[in-house]
Amino acid sequence: MSGITKGIRKVEIAVKWDPSTSGQPATDLDIVAATYLGSDPYGEPAYVVHFDSRSPDGTITLNRDSKDGMGFGWDEVLTVELDRLDARYARVVVGVVIQQRPARRTFVSVIKPSLRIREGYTDLATDDFGGVLGSTAARIAEFARGDSGAWDFHAGVHGFEDDPSTFTRTMGRRPRP
Repeated sequence: MSGITKGIRKVEIAVKWDPSTSGQPATDLDIVAATYLGSDPYGEPAYVVHFDSRSPDGTITLNRDSKDGMGFGWDEVLTVELDRLDARYARVVVGVVIQQRPARRTFVSVIKPSLRIREGYTDLATDDFGGVLGSTAARIAEFARGDSGAWDFHAGVHGFEDDPSTFTRTMGRRPRP
């Protein structure tokens, strides 16, 4: 990193929701993160971190994982240490996907979903997924490395209608006009 600009260094992405009503199947939301190389920042992810994996260098860590929203406070928590990420990575994209078993679900059927993205004690973004109610997944954050090496945060919740495995491959693609 050159200059005195630090940019975003370490962020916490958290998601919570209320459990399904009695007699209904559990609702399972998962935070996923994908890294993209500077040589192909909108191509295939270099690697994806989700509930059953971790980043090879330990810079992206899933700290909490809930299968039903019954946790206290934030049900899913992911930490991204951008300041430790190797210089070959230019982007990190974070999303939330609704598991589609035993039935197809969209955000409209999730009770009180909420997200928070923060650096330290500063909230960078909060949302309730109200703009993507018909979606099965959503891209919730993009972090991009600038020419100086500092990381910038690009907010915005963008809905997808993909299954979980397709979503992890497509969530980082360049948005269509």
